[in-house]
Amino acid sequence: MGQSRPKPKRLAEKVAKIRSKLGLSQNEMIRHIGLSDQLTQNRISAYELGEREPPLYVLLAYARACGGGEFLEHLIDDEMDLPEKIPANPKKNISNKRRLSK
Repeated sequence: MGQSRPKPKRLAEKVAKIRSKLGLSQNEMIRHIGLSDQLTQNRISAYELGEREPPLYVLLAYARACGGGEFLEHLIDDEMDLPEKIPANPKKNISNKRRLSK
């Protein structure tokens, strides 16, 4: 069969750090990224513990929670650290931005 792609080693740490820096619970993070109908707290926990790897649409939502899609590279590249300051306002739900862009 096909070759499996390498999994980012620091991804779990980074998704947990984003949520923590935004000061959100796992359930609040789900609402913040606008995926209440697709994710559960258990799934977020599994991502943060490295038990599961988030799909691309979830990674993009996390990157947008950091301030924009340009943060996607910071999330998936093990050689890059997340910025010390995450500019996103946790009170502003990014799902509104997504609806406007469709």
